[in-house]
Amino acid sequence: MRGEFEGRVAFITGAAHGQGRVTALALAGEGARIAAFDIARSLSYPGYDMGSTADLESLAAACRELGSECITFPGDVRDDAAVTGAVDVTTERFGRIDILFNNAGICAYGLAHELTEDAWDAMLDINLKGAWLVARRVIPVMIRQRSGVIINNSSVAGLRGMGRLSHYAASKWGLTGLTKSWAIELAPYGIRVNSIHPTGVNTPMNDGLAALEGLTAKEIAERSAGNLLPVPWIEAEDVANAVLYLASDRARYVTGAPLVIDAGLLSR
Repeated sequence: MRGEFEGRVAFITGAAHGQGRVTALALAGEGARIAAFDIARSLSYPGYDMGSTADLESLAAACRELGSECITFPGDVRDDAAVTGAVDVTTERFGRIDILFNNAGICAYGLAHELTEDAWDAMLDINLKGAWLVARRVIPVMIRQRSGVIINNSSVAGLRGMGRLSHYAASKWGLTGLTKSWAIELAPYGIRVNSIHPTGVNTPMNDGLAALEGLTAKEIAERSAGNLLPVPWIEAEDVANAVLYLASDRARYVTGAPLVIDAGLLSR
């Protein structure tokens, strides 16, 4: 039985664990071939554990078990040479890129006036500049195909302000702006561009961010008490489902749109 994405190729950043990994597996389960890009090592900032090369290797194995092919790339989205090389290998191997999920990102707390310049630069360079660096290498591939879908993983913080997260919110608002601008630029080529805006997601990053505060993820969720629905967070599968919808032909006329998956948080 053919999957919904049979014959399509997805390039996913931040793919080793969390939302990127679950989305990669969901797409692979529907027949897509996967190019998985991840820094696969820890960074001094924000300081919690990132994905690893072992995570990338196990992702490739899991995709094979689903009957899909997955090639992996340890690399930093801030490194244009690494990004360019990964895109080139992907197109040489698979011949095309149909879906780009710009998912790589970090988060950390800090009052605006107390942030260091290094912390500000890391947040904006990974979350925002990194998405642009990847997209500017993938977009020409999609233009040649005259088709493609780009999905930027923003946040509820890309639609509202959030205390102690000004640098994070700035990066996510930037992704929202990129989404709408790229949608205008790329529509003539049949390329759709959308953003997704989750509330807190149950991932290793969620746990790592809480640990930096000396709290559990549940305590962080209880402190913020933002969701209308009685859940502390959503699951990575909820994000994957949103990506699959936006990448599918069911959303063929959806572009330039923010898809909110917030358990009602923005309605407060």
